[in-house]
Amino acid sequence: MAPLITPWAKRDNVTGNYTRHIAPREDVGLRINFGRNDFSSSGQIPLDLVSSGQLSRFGAIDPTTGGRVRLGTTGAFYRKSLESGANFKLDGFLSRSLFDLYSNFTMFLNDTEQGDGIQQHDSRYQEGVNAQYLHPFKWFGNPYLLTAGTNFHDNQINVGLFPSDQRRPLGVTTLALARVTNGAGYVNQSTDLLRGRLHIVGGLRWDYFRFKVNDRINPIDSGIESSAKFQPKAGIAYSPTKTVPVTLTFNYGRGINTQDARGVVQNPAAPEIATTDFYQVGASVHTAGVSFVSDLFLIDRSNEQVYIPDDGGFELSDPSRSYGFESKLSLRAGRHLTFNAGLTQTMNSFYKGTTPRLYVDSAPHTVANAGVTFTGWQGVYTSLRWRHVSSYRLNGLDPSVRASGLDVLDLALTKSLRPGLDLNLELDNLTNKVYYETQNYFESRISPTALAIERIHGTPGYPFGLTLGMTFRLGEK
Repeated sequence: MAPLITPWAKRDNVTGNYTRHIAPREDVGLRINFGRNDFSSSGQIPLDLVSSGQLSRFGAIDPTTGGRVRLGTTGAFYRKSLESGANFKLDGFLSRSLFDLYSNFTMFLNDTEQGDGIQQHDSRYQEGVNAQYLHPFKWFGNPYLLTAGTNFHDNQINVGLFPSDQRRPLGVTTLALARVTNGAGYVNQSTDLLRGRLHIVGGLRWDYFRFKVNDRINPIDSGIESSAKFQPKAGIAYSPTKTVPVTLTFNYGRGINTQDARGVVQNPAAPEIATTDFYQVGASVHTAGVSFVSDLFLIDRSNEQVYIPDDGGFELSDPSRSYGFESKLSLRAGRHLTFNAGLTQTMNSFYKGTTPRLYVDSAPHTVANAGVTFTGWQGVYTSLRWRHVSSYRLNGLDPSVRASGLDVLDLALTKSLRPGLDLNLELDNLTNKVYYETQNYFESRISPTALAIERIHGTPGYPFGLTLGMTFRLGEK
């Protein structure tokens, strides 16, 4: 029997905000956030052992998995509203973080003596600044809104991967100093035509990335690479008549994500930036007490992004396509009661150009949520929330290898005791549902003498939990 552990966490967090009105249309402010988190975890445990009773769902093959986090962020902002109706926004931040994650995915698959434990280390500084200008105006009697902005983000990262035992490093697998900078500029123009029944928006964003890696183990893997991408977007919303609250929509947008900096430098022939083209056509209905939105979507990815657990990095895989539909509903019953629900259904998700067809794995096809909220009665706020994730395949070729889904209920209650003082109560996993947040399919060996087996591994979801707290607001008017 593998050891039973009680997952624990020690968390501290301090957040502060200060805003000063320096003029009728000018504000400046400061924000701070400092936190720490020390925790243990069951890790990715073999679910066949849980099913057979050899392992509790909160048991562990390696009871030392978990992590340690330290972070601090300070920020400042400036806002100015002009007499013309235009607005200017400027903000910046400085951040420092330390993160050590201790994992053991394959147990004794590769090292039958000390095990396959790893420590992933990430120590980084981050700096960023953002500026935005919004300018409303009229042309031929129609309203327009021009939005333009720029941002700059800089990351200096000390990243390492170490084999470890009992949270003690046994050597060095990778160790590198990485610097990733991102500069961007964007412009967005929207307008309302046909007396407000036709809304048109279009925009363009340009991002430039620079990757610099100083590999301290293999200097030959050091280097500098750069890449840039444009991201267009466009949207149309049309209401055929003012008397019927129906709006028809079409939207297109492109998003991007980058490969891990070490992957970019070590494999310069591989794509540095992956693009995601999103197409959406739908309709919505909005009345005084009902709001309903539904649409069909098509997503084309130039490269799927895949996480490599044993390396602690990401790589870009082959092109893929997904399509499906989503719906959202909001109902208001009287002054105090509101019901909200949402559904996202992916009909298919596969890699393009594969024969036989290879399906995208490790992604649920059905995600749903619902909530009932009661507010505004004698200072009471209550929310009951439900979330659902369907079973999903864990192997692109074999549909029988599947992860189990989940259904979880959470309850939150807030009672205002007096101005500036609230009592908070949260009940997580109200029914104490047995479920797993993440599941993966890979080979592992549970002991030095056991056979290596391909099996499903899962991270257990939280059990029933109760949190009681107080909220204080100073200087409230």
